[in-house]
This record gives sequence, C-alpha cells and structure tokens, in this order.
Amino acid sequence: MTWSASQYVQFEDERTRPVRDLVGAIPTRDARRVIDIGCGPGNSTEVLAARYPDAQVTGVDSDADMVAAARKRLAQIDFQLADVTAWNDPGPYDVILANAVFQWVPDHATLLPSLVGKLAPGGSLAVQMPDNLNEPPHLLMRETAMNGPWSAKLAAAAEARTPLAPERWYYELLKPLCSRVDIWRTIYQHPLQGGPAAVVEWFKGSGLRPFLAPLDDAGRAEYLRQYEAALAKVFPPLPDGTVLLPFPRVFLVATR
Repeated sequence: MTWSASQYVQFEDERTRPVRDLVGAIPTRDARRVIDIGCGPGNSTEVLAARYPDAQVTGVDSDADMVAAARKRLAQIDFQLADVTAWNDPGPYDVILANAVFQWVPDHATLLPSLVGKLAPGGSLAVQMPDNLNEPPHLLMRETAMNGPWSAKLAAAAEARTPLAPERWYYELLKPLCSRVDIWRTIYQHPLQGGPAAVVEWFKGSGLRPFLAPLDDAGRAEYLRQYEAALAKVFPPLPDGTVLLPFPRVFLVATR
C-alpha cells in the first residue's frame, strides 16, 4: 500500500496536535539519540527535534513519498527508507517515537517489548495510535466495501488495521520492563470545513488507503461517492458547513 504525503498534510495541524501532546508527556529530559519510527512527511519528527534540539535525530518510514517529503521539509535530519516492521537497529536510543503508525503493525506483544529493549536506561518509548475502528467513518468504510460490486476486491481491506488491545493490556505488558508506564486515551473533536466531503478527504490520507488501492479510477470514484453519502447521514454539517470529527487515540509513554 502506498501513501500520499500531500494528501496526508491537508489536515496537518489536526494530525500534529496529538504528537505534540505525546512528546510533551515524555519524561526523558536529556537525549543524545532519538528516532521517529513511521515519520511520515516529517511533521512528527519536527516536534521531536524541537523537544530535543541537541540530539541526533533520525526518521524512518516505509513509504518513499513520505520520506521524500520529510527530507524536503527537514534537510538537516537523516531520514531513512525502511520497513518499520523489520527495523532492527539495536540502539540504544534515549527516545523512540512512533506516532500513528503501530495501528498498522500486528503483534504488539512482541513489538513493544522489543522496542523497550532498544532504550537506554531512563529512555522512553512514546506511542500514539488511533483507536477508531468502531467509529462511524471506519464502520461505513467496511459497510460500503461489503455492499458494492467491489466486495471481492476489498475483502482483505478491513483487516489492514490491527485492533488495539485494552489500555490495561498494554500497561501489564510493559510495566514489568519499565520503571514507569503512562497510558491514556483522548477523543479529539476535529472541526473540519466542508461538510461530509471533508471527512472523506481526511480519511483519504489514512484509513481509506487500503480500500481505494485495489480499485481502478472509476471504482474509486463510485466507492467514494457512496461512502460520502453514507457519512452525510452521520455527520450533518453545522450552519457554517463545519462538521465535528470525533477521533479517539491511545497514548502510551513507557520509560525504562
């Protein structure tokens, strides 16, 4: 599955707010070596670098378009094209940041402890994951996929995301390995101008990607038309055309 940096950053302020909240909660004060896994177009890396201006900063992403955008944005930072699921740098790192990426990666029971093992003493793993698979936008993605002529092509798309475990599960997984585990869940209310069409544009940069990738141009257009019509029943616009998009996210900061 490929990504579009330009599509993703249409809502950059809204998408960057959670990583600001996440990085602000990292207790590690002094860092010499930090990394942003799944750095995307570099907006999260920029926040990380601002928090640790004296650190060696690296960004890693598995999508070439995202890495190219990040390099253009932050020419002074080392961005690497690599499969984040196979990243095996032993570290140690003072901070490992993973913002809105691990919802796409399975087997958190193995992944997260392995990342904690790459931390220096006192270092922190900081993770933010959307937790919206049961919210109307995702439910309607799957419903639209199942009820159209593309149903066979999109049968696997609903499995592209890994459902998150309860917060307690993450705490119990990481606390034996860490001196401190901070975990919380926030529901952001993002005001989007443009009615239900704006919700479609938002998810074209993220959750809709697996549903659109298998379709040809005509199929994508029709899928999006039906999806937007379904959203319109759930997201009636306010008088000024704004819709409020509820967006739950899980955060965890595990300090070794």
